[in-house]
Amino acid sequence: MKYKFRHHLLASTILFLFIAIFLVVFRVNNLQLLFLFLGIILGMFLLDLDHFIFWYFLKPNLEESRLARTALSRHDFKSIFRLIKISHNTHHNLIFHHYFFQIILVLFSFFIFTSTNNLFVHSLTISLNLHLLIDEYIDYFRDPKILQKWLFTREQTQLPVKFLGQYLAVFTVFFVIFVTLLIKFQI
Repeated sequence: MKYKFRHHLLASTILFLFIAIFLVVFRVNNLQLLFLFLGIILGMFLLDLDHFIFWYFLKPNLEESRLARTALSRHDFKSIFRLIKISHNTHHNLIFHHYFFQIILVLFSFFIFTSTNNLFVHSLTISLNLHLLIDEYIDYFRDPKILQKWLFTREQTQLPVKFLGQYLAVFTVFFVIFVTLLIKFQI
């Protein structure tokens, strides 16, 4: 988890700096930069809530679920991060880490970008898309079969491993479109 956290933090920092440079050059006020920062930070963590859904609702009788509930009741966040790190490769049936959720997220993102000009909501949406892409790329380069397993977990027919690169390319293009739209709508 520490490894993935670093990737998420690094990517979110780069995203924030990239967008913030454009906003500063075009003289957007400092409050808007705060909204950008908060949206990106919140989106960096929000999708990992599905691990808690797994522990509390999907598999509450597992030993790791009991450990997670105990750690959370004690506010022992280090133990929770360690538990997510240990159990990451065994959590395949997550709600937010699934191809169907990613498709809905992209459609929802297009709706958000065409219906509102709120920088916080735009940056939150972009950060959610970035979070999924980072998780997918990490597992794709480590072992594409792991990515295939959790991305298409509840499906009888799965996308073949040889097409996962194209799948990632398509959603990366959507992500670039969303970043471009955010910058375009804010300047």
